[in-house]
Amino acid sequence: MSQKSSSGSAFRRRARIGVYLATSALLVGTACSNADDTAEADTVEAPSSAFPDNPATGTPVKIGVINPEGGPAISMPNNRRAAEAAAEYANAHLGGIAGHPIEVVTCAAKEDPASNQDCANQMVEQGVAAVVVPSSGNGAVMVPIITGAGIPYVTPSGTTPVELTTPSAYALNSGFPGSLASMAAYSAQQGYKKVAAFVIDTGAVIASTEALGDATFGAAGVELQLAPVTPGTPDATPQVSAGVADDVDAVAIVGDATMCTSVLKAIGTLGAGQEKMVIQPCLDPSVVDAVGTTLDGATAFLGADIDSDGPEAVLYRAVMEQYAPDVDINGFTFTGYQAMLGLIRAAQGVEGDPTPQAIDAAIRTAVDVPMPAADDITFTCNGTAMPGMPSVCANKGIVATVEDGKAVDPKVGE
Repeated sequence: MSQKSSSGSAFRRRARIGVYLATSALLVGTACSNADDTAEADTVEAPSSAFPDNPATGTPVKIGVINPEGGPAISMPNNRRAAEAAAEYANAHLGGIAGHPIEVVTCAAKEDPASNQDCANQMVEQGVAAVVVPSSGNGAVMVPIITGAGIPYVTPSGTTPVELTTPSAYALNSGFPGSLASMAAYSAQQGYKKVAAFVIDTGAVIASTEALGDATFGAAGVELQLAPVTPGTPDATPQVSAGVADDVDAVAIVGDATMCTSVLKAIGTLGAGQEKMVIQPCLDPSVVDAVGTTLDGATAFLGADIDSDGPEAVLYRAVMEQYAPDVDINGFTFTGYQAMLGLIRAAQGVEGDPTPQAIDAAIRTAVDVPMPAADDITFTCNGTAMPGMPSVCANKGIVATVEDGKAVDPKVGE
């Protein structure tokens, strides 16, 4: 079956503990790619066992999707399309949820508190059995409404403390805390003494990086220095020039595709030779096209593997080819697929009607659920994956090398 992200004084601020925002808040600043162009992808063959003849036939179960679309700064329709594709795949081949076909109920949020709050209220009014949020910085206004109505809230990676600590809210992967911890461990392994982190200058991301810096890099014996970069900065040469002049061994880039492009272009222009550590948005096709070989050799810390021959990567490409063939599968598109299929897999233990309570109980008690689009990673949402963040369901991420704009040789990192 044929299937397929300042001044010199700001730069020298040391990361410090003191803010409890141990979150993956970078998603707000990083998942901002507006690319709708369809990337040319290789045709892939998924095993027939991944597409069993098991259509859902019962009465529909409503699953909500709240996705940033149509806002002045952030719009990611591909995330929603990926969530819808995962639901279509499950309806045709996995028996939906407990044999009931999934009816996707969507709400486009403009990534402002009022809009996201309105979407949360719409989900309650629509009587959905669960809500999937591929990416948002406004979980703090949505979670109380949704979970307060007894409805489970599922996101790939939470962006606020509320999402990481509230019962019935589930953040499937370790997100930014996990990526930062992996970067720190990798830096220590490589013998780095000082790392410059070019970070998109939104309050949440800067606060998160500061809050986690000493707990990760400091504990690893590596000095982390922050270089804030204003969102939308077309030329980050001043920041990069100041950063790489400060005797650093490596640079980390934490931001959206636009910021990745700006920083990487400056690195190329300056001929900076430091090792590079990047996150998923830096592999967006728009970045690769703009910076050329500057990305080659970088170490990528990812929430998903979409390029390898691993079964989960192949399945992602195959599902997207069949159910959303016109969608660019790169960048952060995977978040919608990962959240929706993660929910579906965790809810397979539902017996009887897939009510919000039944789905919530199934997610909470499911053990070692395979993480969609992330081979060799599982999630368990019993509150033990990350200390202090009971809603986080996994503590591992993917580390890969960048070659020709692709993540190669992906490995699971702690």
